[in-house]
Amino acid sequence: MSTGGRGFQFQEPLLFEVSREGREGFSLPSSAKPRREPPAALRRIKDPRLPELSEPDVIRHFTRLSQWNFSIDTNFYPLGSCTMKHNPRVNEEVARYTGFAHAHPYQPDETVQGCLSLMHALERYLAEISGMDAVTLQPAAGAHGELTGLLLIRAYQTAKGNPRKKILIPDSAHGTNPATSSMVGYEVVQIKTGREGRTIASLIAQEMNEDVAGLMITNPNTLGLYETEIREICAIVHSKGGLVYGDGANMNALLSKARPGDAGIDVLHFNLHKTFTTPHGGGGPGAGPVAVKKILEPYLPVPRVVQKENGFVVEHNRPQSVGRVKAFFGNFGMLVRAYTYIREMGPEGLKRVTELAVLNANYIRARLKDSYHLPFETGQMHEVVFSDKFQKENGVTTMDVAKRLMDYGFAPPTIYFPLVVFGAIMIEPTETESKETLDRFCDAMIAIAEEAKKDPDLLRKAPHQTKLRRLDEVKAARELKLRFNFEA
Repeated sequence: MSTGGRGFQFQEPLLFEVSREGREGFSLPSSAKPRREPPAALRRIKDPRLPELSEPDVIRHFTRLSQWNFSIDTNFYPLGSCTMKHNPRVNEEVARYTGFAHAHPYQPDETVQGCLSLMHALERYLAEISGMDAVTLQPAAGAHGELTGLLLIRAYQTAKGNPRKKILIPDSAHGTNPATSSMVGYEVVQIKTGREGRTIASLIAQEMNEDVAGLMITNPNTLGLYETEIREICAIVHSKGGLVYGDGANMNALLSKARPGDAGIDVLHFNLHKTFTTPHGGGGPGAGPVAVKKILEPYLPVPRVVQKENGFVVEHNRPQSVGRVKAFFGNFGMLVRAYTYIREMGPEGLKRVTELAVLNANYIRARLKDSYHLPFETGQMHEVVFSDKFQKENGVTTMDVAKRLMDYGFAPPTIYFPLVVFGAIMIEPTETESKETLDRFCDAMIAIAEEAKKDPDLLRKAPHQTKLRRLDEVKAARELKLRFNFEA
């Protein structure tokens, strides 16, 4: 199976290139009201250069572009860390219910009791799943959840008399963690990964002092390994008055098996698009709820949905709150989808999610470990990281492997991340892929490894069957074209 070399392939021009003067694809009635001219200072000197097209031109252009898309709905998407799994269509159906889709955030509380009830219940579900006490649904993405979580830590430390200056972050954490810490005003102290790919408690103890506000840790980490010393690490941070932030992006590997709160985590964000099957944002709406222990609840963003005797109400009067971090209640449509998924799966279903996610990752590990180098020999959780060490012997790199995989009809996995593995190839199959799909993927990867030995130049010139061949990525990075001259 390949993505190219079969059937029709179109070299799609820009809309501006097919534009013809005077061509139209719409008809609008004349306005009955007299035209009001804008102030002279707001008028354009000349008309903007916009494409002039017929309706078929527009429809065909965007339809052809849509057919180029590679998505989770068309094939296996083995990105590590991003958890690109199938989004059940029942989630979409429920999110489109009139009572949810047509609700307005300015409606009186008494007219949206169903919406408020859903959000309140989702908070309780996420708190139970994570072993926490309270949840805010406002953050719009994982990184936004990180920001919210660190604002909570800073508010807590400030209320104790000292916001402190530093955040400890293992180098196996997600890449957004250091950036988020800097945004909140903290200095980042990096902790080196141990030889087995895990964070070592003794290294945390060496850096932990009264200047450190807390620790940000990803568990399982970006190497797909569970942090076996997590309880000792949390105890060390707590002993010096610090708090522990858990990056919950990899909750896919823990559902109904382990709760971060039980291990000592104080604040945690969820990526609903990773673990609870809401769509990836792609620039659009996402969701990154934050769960906290009781000590941080007073600082949660407002408004808060509270259950009273006569129903649910929205409270704004929380004097210690860090304030609002998102308009209204967050991206409500994503919350409906996550709620639907949790109700559909139930506790046993969520446990099965983790079992299959871990099983699938270890199956890929077992099938590919003789063809690709495993930098860490210990067992995987939900994803597995290889390197190009074996292929380098023949002058083939991770990039070459990724490009060649496109000829076999698969999206490349995450490459060159995590940074602690040189030439990393990071694969996460998720629980939604069948053994047959995984076998097709592994067969392709094994075939590519053999090609690297016999014909390395084949890989260095890949891809061969896609519409466009290998692009000059250095040139693209150095000569950015971010603007179009609409006036030209």
